[in-house]
Amino acid sequence: MPVDRTPVTSSNLRSVGYDQDEQILEIEFNSGGVYRYFGVPSNIYADLMNASSHGKYFHSNIKDVYEYKQVR
Repeated sequence: MPVDRTPVTSSNLRSVGYDQDEQILEIEFNSGGVYRYFGVPSNIYADLMNASSHGKYFHSNIKDVYEYKQVR
């Protein structure tokens, strides 16, 4: 199931998408990799999108916190 992603301005992240029904956060990195993070609450997605630094927020609050799978 594809997740629509929104481009973000970040030195690390290229685009971010979220499926609220499935609580799946999908992140495309500038390196080209795409990862899905599972069981991510909607407030974490909202906070990521509103963060002054998307990369710093990702590293502090998402990376190594949620189960993930590389999809590309």
